[in-house]
Amino acid sequence: MTDYGVLFRELAIPRLVGTPNHQKVRETLIRELEARGFTVERHAFSGRPARALFGTPRVIDGINLIARPDGRTAGRPSVWLVAHYDSKGQPISMAARLVGFFVLVAGLLVLPWAWIVGAPLLLLGLIIASQNRVTNNSPGALDNATALVAVFMAIDQLSAGAPVGVIFPDAEEFGLVGAKALAVERAGLFAEAAVINLDGLDDAGRPFALLHRPGELGAAIAETLHARRARWLPVVVDGIALARVSRECVTILKGNLTTMRIVHRPGDTMARVRLDGAASVAAGLARVLRQP
Repeated sequence: MTDYGVLFRELAIPRLVGTPNHQKVRETLIRELEARGFTVERHAFSGRPARALFGTPRVIDGINLIARPDGRTAGRPSVWLVAHYDSKGQPISMAARLVGFFVLVAGLLVLPWAWIVGAPLLLLGLIIASQNRVTNNSPGALDNATALVAVFMAIDQLSAGAPVGVIFPDAEEFGLVGAKALAVERAGLFAEAAVINLDGLDDAGRPFALLHRPGELGAAIAETLHARRARWLPVVVDGIALARVSRECVTILKGNLTTMRIVHRPGDTMARVRLDGAASVAAGLARVLRQP
């Protein structure tokens, strides 16, 4: 019987790509997957970080984990459970960055017509955007250790024959670098499969189902979780990249405004998360995936 609290403690540590903690967390995930009978492939890749991030290397090297339920089902999995395993810190929260983005856009739109208003908005937006730097000072408990634990919670509620695989992408926090590499180099894994991406499952707040590529499974999950449905949200998640090559793709998030103020900050620790949100989402996923 897995003690999910102990596993959460092992995962919720600062783990910026390339750091010793990052490697430590990867080995923990491989251990847990292999203990459940999965065969794990380490998919090494290199890619450029998002240009909107400052102070990053020119090239990021990472390792995606692709886990197939060998011995439990034939062929490729028809469903992939996905959750990125890297973390990052930033000088400002996600909420502040979103405010900065909208202020910057407002400034650009207003500037040609009313420069006395547009110029200050543009300047403020640029100042906020300049803080979009990467650090290693966030334990990433909510983002995204909660989702990693939820994947294991869901798997543990499925039968041995469930055609469900697991992918833990790397370097999501540098601009979906790992997921983009999967979409290019391992597209065949997803062609006939559904992707369920989990990213940030807080105890508080209502679930959101971000339907990148709508389908029956995503709709069933949204209904079971009583999730708000959306085709777009101002977030950057691996589902955006994987939707391009999958049969259907949904990202499940759970939280509220307080959640957005915590993400990527030093306060994103396991002390503020009980895993209630992760457990409820995992139970809902398992119910849907157990259906014939």
